[in-house]
Amino acid sequence: MNENRDSDKGILYIVATPIGNLEDVTYRAVRILKEVHLIAAEDTRRTAKLLRAYAIETPVTSLYDQNERRKSMYLINKLKEGLNVAYVSDAGTPGISDPGYELVRQAILHDIRIIPVPGVSAVITALSVSGLPTDAFIFYGFLPSRAMKRKALLTSIVNEEKTLVFYESPKRLVSTLQDMENVFGDRKIVVLRELTKVFEEIFRDTISHVIGALEGRGIRGEVTLIVAGRDKIIPGYPDDEIRNRLQKLLKETKLSRRDVIGKLAQELGISRTRIYRMANLLFP
Repeated sequence: MNENRDSDKGILYIVATPIGNLEDVTYRAVRILKEVHLIAAEDTRRTAKLLRAYAIETPVTSLYDQNERRKSMYLINKLKEGLNVAYVSDAGTPGISDPGYELVRQAILHDIRIIPVPGVSAVITALSVSGLPTDAFIFYGFLPSRAMKRKALLTSIVNEEKTLVFYESPKRLVSTLQDMENVFGDRKIVVLRELTKVFEEIFRDTISHVIGALEGRGIRGEVTLIVAGRDKIIPGYPDDEIRNRLQKLLKETKLSRRDVIGKLAQELGISRTRIYRMANLLFP
């Protein structure tokens, strides 16, 4: 369904901002932030640094977790009056483990046009340099702060084969890594700290080695964790099952012995050599 585009209503822009280095802001984001009537920000003090850097003088109001429901309606009313509004979170793309969902939901309900202004996202930035598979991944946001709930979540996804992405507090980082080692085993992991900032650090190793490198250190800043998914498990087939399938294919198809062996090896994901040996025993 196409969005209503009532010309009397304003436009809501969802604007991505840098996760650290202010030079990562896009030309378009700067232009939009200058042109809108009002900027809503998760943290007005943090956003003020960006606005000062680019001489943006647009009025700013706050919208954060605790006031999002109430403030969203205030902004919706401004949009209904014809004002254009931009929303920015602390850093990165709004709504990704940041406020913004309720505002976007209310804008949709009130037929407000919403335009994304894409840019930096810590999740994508971290994945791009992780060296782990990125064709399929799952982002879980911040892990539970309580150890019992954290372990329960990790246990529930222990068999997931896709790459796993999490945010974590620096205060809980080592204890979380210890929980991961206990639940996942000693998998490959990438720990990324202070991405795009002066003290950026990236640790790529097994979980146990990263724990050893981080223990006893004072860890600060934003942390992203990328964990290898579980290795794919190739099902094992007992000899009896393979033998029965081999006999059935040889009897019921017109395929040659060689073609039957190739077909069965592909279907079961096992070596042709193993099937050749069985075929020679059955039909010497």
